[in-house]
Amino acid sequence: MNERLVLREDSGAISRLTLNAPSKLNALSDAMLACLHETLDTIADDPTIRVVILNGAGKVFCAGHDLKEMQAVRDTADKGRAAWLDLFERCTAVMARIQSLPQPVIAQVHGIATAAGCQLVATCDLAIAAPDTKFGVNGVNIGLFCSTPMVALSRNISRKQAFEMLTTGEFVDAVRACELGLINRVAQKDLDQEALAFAETIAGKLGSAVRIGKQAFYAQAQMTTAEAYAFTGEVMAVNMAQDDTDEGINAFLEKRAPNWT
Repeated sequence: MNERLVLREDSGAISRLTLNAPSKLNALSDAMLACLHETLDTIADDPTIRVVILNGAGKVFCAGHDLKEMQAVRDTADKGRAAWLDLFERCTAVMARIQSLPQPVIAQVHGIATAAGCQLVATCDLAIAAPDTKFGVNGVNIGLFCSTPMVALSRNISRKQAFEMLTTGEFVDAVRACELGLINRVAQKDLDQEALAFAETIAGKLGSAVRIGKQAFYAQAQMTTAEAYAFTGEVMAVNMAQDDTDEGINAFLEKRAPNWT
């Protein structure tokens, strides 16, 4: 199932994952969510991988949930409620897995990223997009407010901008998405190559330091300022105690390249 819906291609310390359901616009179907979660779990346990790139096959990155699947459960005794709650729980688990993954995840976005697809972009640690990419949380256009995508979106961009996108259902282009903070970069020429270069820059850092830093980044964001400083002070002390950090600092002081193990 993984080979069919989520393709994985490793190149050195970088793993490229491709949502592979182009005929369904890479919708986050039940099967797609299961495959993606399983693949992320596998990567989490792989010490050779330092960065993950997530992209989509075909014309678009991801068009959100599979609406046909969601409609198909309306005939159940509870009119679909249990199935929908289960779906959103499993989707939330995938989003949480991305942020708990030891490795940074870069969304490489093209075409469109709508609804839960936009949520996926907002959830990834970093994002780069083709210039003609469109982003939207446009469920309101069909009577379904994008409440779960709203969680990730409103933690990336300002409240008023997020609420405007959610209530108007209008798309924003890549340049505007970058201005808002939804993505980091707009590719200038070759999206694949620029995403790879982005990943290579991060992969060239001390992997253990990046892993420690990513975990701390999300943990401190939920704390008060005082709690965050106390917590991150402890984190930095742990980081400083590492042999490779000792080597990195000595190399800097001695004006040479570090010899990390």
